[in-house]
Amino acid sequence: MAAIFVGVIVAGHAAETAGGPTVAEVTFEREVRPILKAYCFACHGEGEKLKGGLDVRLRRFLVKGGESGAAIVPGHPEQSLLIAQVAKGEMPKGEKKLSAAQVETLRRWVAAGALTVRAEPEALGKGPYFTEEEREFWAFQPLRRPAVPTIADAPQPGRGQLVPASPAGTGRPHPEPEVRTPVDAFLLAKLRARGLGFSPEADKVTLIRRATFDLTGLPPTPEEVDAFVADTAPGAFERVVERLLLSPHYGERWGRHWLDVAGYADSEGYDDRDTERKHAYRYRDYVIRSLNADKPLDQFIREQLAGDELVKPPLKNLSADAVELITATGFLRMAPDGTTSATDQKAARNAVVADTIKIVSTSLLGLSVGCAQCHDHRHDPISQLDYYRFRAIFEPALDWKNWKTPGGRAVPLLSDADRKRMLAIEAEAKALETERVKQQSAAVAAVFERELAKVPEDKREAVRAAWKTVAAKRSGPQKKLLKDFPSVDVTAANLGTYDKAAAGKLEEMTTQAAWLRATKPVEEFVAALTEPVAATNPPTFLFHRGDPDSPRERATPGEPTILAASRAVDIPEKNAALPTSGRRLALAKSLTDGTHPLTTRVLVNRVWLHHFGRGLVGTPGDFGELGERPTHPELLDWLATELVARGWSLKQLHRVMMNSTAYRQGARRSAEAEAADPDNQLLGRMNVRRLEAESIRDAALAVSGKLTRKLFGAPVPITEDDVGQVVVGVDTRDGAGRPTGKFVPLNEEEFRRSLYVTVRRSKPLGMLQTFDLPAMEPNCEAREISTVAPQSLALMNGEFAVEQARYLAERVVREAGADVRAQAALAWRLAYGATPGAAELDGAMSFIRAQAAWYQAHPVTPGKAGKGKLEPLTDAAMLALANYCHALLSANRFIYVN
Repeated sequence: MAAIFVGVIVAGHAAETAGGPTVAEVTFEREVRPILKAYCFACHGEGEKLKGGLDVRLRRFLVKGGESGAAIVPGHPEQSLLIAQVAKGEMPKGEKKLSAAQVETLRRWVAAGALTVRAEPEALGKGPYFTEEEREFWAFQPLRRPAVPTIADAPQPGRGQLVPASPAGTGRPHPEPEVRTPVDAFLLAKLRARGLGFSPEADKVTLIRRATFDLTGLPPTPEEVDAFVADTAPGAFERVVERLLLSPHYGERWGRHWLDVAGYADSEGYDDRDTERKHAYRYRDYVIRSLNADKPLDQFIREQLAGDELVKPPLKNLSADAVELITATGFLRMAPDGTTSATDQKAARNAVVADTIKIVSTSLLGLSVGCAQCHDHRHDPISQLDYYRFRAIFEPALDWKNWKTPGGRAVPLLSDADRKRMLAIEAEAKALETERVKQQSAAVAAVFERELAKVPEDKREAVRAAWKTVAAKRSGPQKKLLKDFPSVDVTAANLGTYDKAAAGKLEEMTTQAAWLRATKPVEEFVAALTEPVAATNPPTFLFHRGDPDSPRERATPGEPTILAASRAVDIPEKNAALPTSGRRLALAKSLTDGTHPLTTRVLVNRVWLHHFGRGLVGTPGDFGELGERPTHPELLDWLATELVARGWSLKQLHRVMMNSTAYRQGARRSAEAEAADPDNQLLGRMNVRRLEAESIRDAALAVSGKLTRKLFGAPVPITEDDVGQVVVGVDTRDGAGRPTGKFVPLNEEEFRRSLYVTVRRSKPLGMLQTFDLPAMEPNCEAREISTVAPQSLALMNGEFAVEQARYLAERVVREAGADVRAQAALAWRLAYGATPGAAELDGAMSFIRAQAAWYQAHPVTPGKAGKGKLEPLTDAAMLALANYCHALLSANRFIYVN
C-alpha cells in the first residue's frame, strides 16, 4: 500500500529529543494502535462498511469520530467516548474485552494529548497499512552476524577456574568456568552485567546422562559412564559428544523433535473414524535417515517442501534418490485429512490446506499466519492478502477444486522391470501349480485303480461310479459301497497314506511355488505430495472472511510482504524451466538462501530449546508480536549465521552448544542468582528438565534390558485393553468381540522405541499421553510439561511400569548373581547412572529385607495372570527385588535430567 505522508508534524505529535520520545510517553503507534488493531479494526477499519462510521486506524480518525461524534478528545479522557465505551465493557461487542491495563493505557494516552511518534499518512489506500514499529519488529530484521563479546578476565581453556572476586563485589571467590565456545561469551556478557557468572560444572555422571538423553533419548549404560569417568585426558566430554552424534539412535531422538513440528501421525484424524495411514512411516524413516547422515538442513527443508519438483516426471521407475525426494514431501501430507468421508467436502478440503500452511509457517517461519485467513492479522504485519499469496504457493498441489483423497495419493515404487519380473515369477508359479494338479490327479487315479483291483469284479464299475461322483451328490447305495470298500476312497488329502513318495513330490512342488512367490518384488507405495504436469495452474482467490463461497481478488504466489521488504524474493506463477509450477521450490530456495530473517533463527532456537530446556525465544512457534522476545538476540543471530557458515550442519550446531561451559553447568540454585534472575533467563545454571513421554518409556525399556533397538519399519500396533486403556499390542477377542486381555505375541516388537509405536490421533498410547504426548492438531510447536497426579499413578500402578520393574529385577539377578546387595547396587546404576553411596545402598537393603519379610508372612498364591502378559511372581525375594526396582523407576531421579 502506498501511503502519502504529510510533510509537517501534526498536532499531537510526540515531542522528541535526540534520543526520541521519553519513556513516560504513551504513543499511538507503539502502545495504542496494537490494542485497537487486536480489538477494534474488524468493525472499525477493515470492513467494507465502517460500523457507526468510525475508523480507528489513525489518531486523526479517532479525533474526527463517527456517527456518535468524536471518539477521543485529546487531553480529556473523561470526555472521550472511546474510553467510556471500553471502560464499561460496552465495546468491543462479544466476550472479548480489553483488560484493565489496556484500558488504562488508552486513558493515559488520551490524557497526555493522544500523542503520535510521527506524522500520520495523509490517506490510507486500498490494502493494509503497517507502521514503522510493525515493520521494524525484531524478527523481521535482516540477519547480521554480531561480534562475539570479549570477556576480559574469564579463564580460557587451559587456564584456571576462578576469578579473583565475585562480579557482584561480595569479595568471595566466584567459580566461573572457562569460555569454551562463543556461546559462553554471549551468555557471560549478560551474566556479568547483572553481577552473576556461570555455576560450577556438573559432575561427570550428570554430564554424560544429560548428553546421552539429549542426543539419543536413552540413558547411558554403566560401561559408558565408567569409561567417561575414567577418561581424565583433555577433551573427554567432547569425545562423548562425538560418539553420541555417531549413534544411530541420534536420528531417532532428533527425528522425534522434527516430527513434532511436522505433525507426524499414522492416522488421518479429522473425525472419529481416524483412518490409519499405511505409508506415513516412510516419511518418519526419511527424517531419521536424514538426521543420522547430517543432511544439511537447507537440503532437508528443500526436499520436504519441493522434493517432487526435483524429480523429472512421470513418477515411474524411480531411482533410490528419487524415492527419497518423493518420500520427503510426506511433510506436506501430515495435516489431519477427513476428505475421504467428510460430508462437507469444501470445508474439509480447505481445512487440510489451512492446516498444511500452519505446519509450514510455524515450523519454518515461527509465525501463525493462519490468523490472517479471515482478516488481516490482529498482531503481526501480515495481511489477509499475504495469507492467500502464501497459500497460492501450495495451490497447484493442493487444489481444493480438483482434490485427491488420501487413498489416491500413493505413489507406487515398483519399477516397470520389477513389475515384469513379478509377472514372470507369478506365471512360473502358476505353471508349477498346474503341473502339480496334473501329477496329483494322475497319482490319485493310479492309487484308486490299484485299490479297485482288490474289489470283487462284479462291483468294480459301481464302485468306480461312486468314487467319481462328488461326495455331496452321492446316492445312498453309492455311500454304502464306499463304506463297504473304504480303501478305494482315495483323495488328494489322504494320498500320502497310500503313496508317500508321490505325496512328498507334490509337497515339494507346493513349497517350490511358495518359494517362487516369495521372491516376487513387493508392491510398495509412498504417501507424497505431487503436482500435476499442466500448462496452467489453478488460480487462488482471497476468500472474504475466509469463506470459499465468497472469492474476491486474485492472489499471486509470494511470501508475506514483510519478509520480502529487505530482500528480493521471486516466486513465479509458473517456472517455464520445470514441468511443475516451481512455486514450492522457489519458496524452499528463498527460505534456505541464508538471508531469510526467520528460517535459521527459528531452527537454531529449537535446537537451543532441546538442549537448555527453554528457547532463546520462549515461544518457538511464534516469533511474532504475541510471542516472547529473545533473551539473547545477539546470540540468536550469531547462532543463525553460524548454522549457515557451517554448511547448515545440525551436528555442528550441537557441538557449538554442547561443548560450551554453559551446557556443562550444574543445576544447583544459589540465593544470589535466584534474587537477580529467578527464572534463569540468563542461564547462570542448567535447567532441570523432565524427560519427554517417549524418553520415559524408552528409558524404562533400556534399563530393564528389554529395549529392541531395531530401526525403521512399519509402526508397532496398538489396541485397547480390557479396561479401555490404549496399549501396545494386538489383542484377542471373545465371541462377542470384547477384548480378552490376552495379547498376540509380537516377537519383541512391543519393546521397540516409542518413536515406532503407532501414532493414532484418536487413540494415543496411554502411557505416553499421561506424560504430555502432544495431540497433532495439526502439529506441536512446543511440548507442554505438566505435573499431575495421573503421572505418579502411572508409575506406581501402571501395567507397563510394573512389568519393566520385574524385567529389571530379572536382569540384575542374571548379571549380578545371588548377592542381594550387588543386585541392588546394579539396579541403582542402571536406573540412575551413578554408583549408590553407602547410605543409599543401606537404605535399599533395608527396604528389600522389609519387603521380603512381608511377602514371607503373606505368601502370594499362584493364580491367573492379570493381563495375560506375565505370570505373577510368588517368590518372596524376587517380589521384594521387583518392588525395589519399581521404586527406582518411579522416582523423580529417573524421569528428570539435571
